[in-house]
Amino acid sequence: MASFNKFNNFVNGLDTKQIACGSDTFKIMLTNTAPVATNTQYSDISATELANGNGYTTGGTAVGSTSVSNTSGTDTFIGNQVVFTATGSMGPFRYVVLYDTTPVTKYLVGWWDYGSSITLTSGETFTWEPNGVATGGTIYTLA
Repeated sequence: MASFNKFNNFVNGLDTKQIACGSDTFKIMLTNTAPVATNTQYSDISATELANGNGYTTGGTAVGSTSVSNTSGTDTFIGNQVVFTATGSMGPFRYVVLYDTTPVTKYLVGWWDYGSSITLTSGETFTWEPNGVATGGTIYTLA
């Protein structure tokens, strides 16, 4: 399973109320170019995302049912899986990037590295599941 990597500016986005994990809309985008931790917003990496078509839509796909819970001072950001279904050759991609679409700047949150490039053929699917869970999986914890 790929591990979560946080963009450096993400916590600042929380502190300055630019990111509201409990109410904002978050998307997953796919790229074959390694993200850089110092990137701050979607426009910093949008030129490297997969081309529109063959089952992929520019800007990615929304993460459904996001929420935040707090237990003993640790916040847990929760969301549902995102499934991409190829309608032709889709890819290659290696990185899955999570970003907040609500603020004008579209803050970057984090990314997962799948270790090698993935290309889907027509009818194949790629499923991103937070913490390996289809519904209500942990995207990250923050203590």
